[in-house]
Amino acid sequence: MASDLWRAALAYVVATLVVFGFSVAFSNSSMYDPFWSVAPPALLVFWASEWGLSPRLWAVGTLVSVWGLRLTYNFFRGFRDLSHRDWRYEDLRAQHGRAFWLVSFFGIHFFPSALTFAGSVAIYVVASAPEGALGPLDAVAAAVTAIGIAYETVADEQLRAFVRSNPEKGRWLETGLWKHSRHPNYFGEVTFWFGLGLFALSAAPEAWWALGGAVAIAALFLFVSIPLIDARMLARRPGYATHMSRVSRLVPFFRSE
Repeated sequence: MASDLWRAALAYVVATLVVFGFSVAFSNSSMYDPFWSVAPPALLVFWASEWGLSPRLWAVGTLVSVWGLRLTYNFFRGFRDLSHRDWRYEDLRAQHGRAFWLVSFFGIHFFPSALTFAGSVAIYVVASAPEGALGPLDAVAAAVTAIGIAYETVADEQLRAFVRSNPEKGRWLETGLWKHSRHPNYFGEVTFWFGLGLFALSAAPEAWWALGGAVAIAALFLFVSIPLIDARMLARRPGYATHMSRVSRLVPFFRSE
């Protein structure tokens, strides 16, 4: 029933407000960061409790749980203490001054929550659809989702190893998966969400709108996150403009030499 979707949406808004309260209390918007990875599994548990666990939802639940656990683990590996702050948020604080908390609420908290909820609507479609036999599209969806998780895992590990190698100042990672995409970790994340959308299409072919969340998340990376990171790299890494002209922004592609 659609009421389950709206109840979940209301709970999601309340949870976002609670996280925002902690961000204000600790003067640190990075309090929001781990919420991205724990909210979709929580939504899945809620909808599974309402609709039951079909074989398709079991598959989705397994993949979403692996994704959530990995992202949460990856966050806390780099988390030092409550003073840990994302540089992007600190740049926004410097730019907006006293208006920062308004920017933080809408840009750092509410907007990403809206996108992750939109992406999670695919889970709702799977949970609420009449139970049917698994088909070829489910196999494709499982492969796409798993590849997305694996791709961003490898990309994150390669980046972590590069940072820990204490590279020469001004260098950037351009080997492994990073040779064919400037942001392979984001490519993996986008692929994961499209995989969930394919599960929704398999469960309810008429629910094409369930792919809207994945499209919106891809737009977030393409038009917000990637431009911010690339601008920072251009300012700090001589020669990065040439790298940008040679290497794909998001989707892995042959390098232009």
